[in-house]
Order: sequence, then C-alpha cells, then structure tokens
Amino acid sequence: MKPLPRISDAEWEVMKVLWEKSPATANDVVERLRDATSWNPRTIKTLLNRLVGKKALGFEEDGRMYRYYPLVSEAECARAESRSFLNRVYGGALTPLIANFLQEKELSPEEIEELRRLLDQKGKG
Repeated sequence: MKPLPRISDAEWEVMKVLWEKSPATANDVVERLRDATSWNPRTIKTLLNRLVGKKALGFEEDGRMYRYYPLVSEAECARAESRSFLNRVYGGALTPLIANFLQEKELSPEEIEELRRLLDQKGKG
C-alpha cells in the first residue's frame, strides 16, 4: 500500500469539494469555495497544484482546461489523519483519546447506543 500524502487544512477544503463531485475544473472549485472561504482564486489554484504534486489529485486535459479528480479516497485520508493525530497527541493510546472526547462533548442517547454497539462488535472479533 502506498503512503498517503500529508494534506494541510486548506488542502482538505479543496479535496472535500472534489470528493463530493469530480472531475471539476479549477473554476468549479473556486466557485464552490467562494462562500465558504475568503481565498483568492489564485490561492485555490495553488492548492490544486500542490495536491497534484503530492499525488492526491490527478487531472485530465480538456482543451485549455484541466479537470481534477481525487487519487485518494476521503475514507483513506480520514483514517490516516486519525492515526497521525492519535500517535502525535496521545502516543497511540486510544483510551485517553476517547475519555477526553467523552468528557468534552455531550452525547445523545442514540450516540451512546451506537458507541456501545461498536464496542460490543469490536469485543466479539
């Protein structure tokens, strides 16, 4: 399995647009991010180029335009980021991470039940 690229917070915003709908041109991405960010279109195009360089995005030429598409899935990147965060902040220990989140966030009865189900499922196999 090839290592996944490290993606910055700003690059994540661009990737989310392309995970939702691709292929897309740079102008499509600029348009989708217009209301969510105050970024200059040049900034977004720079982020697209960085992501191509990191092999997180590919592109196809369509005349004078480039249509970008993800080369890595959102699920793969989320798993890699989760592992990185867990290792960086908690030294790889899962229990303190979960305890911290449980102390900081109110959970609905449905969320508690879902967590119980996941733990029961994990305990079985």
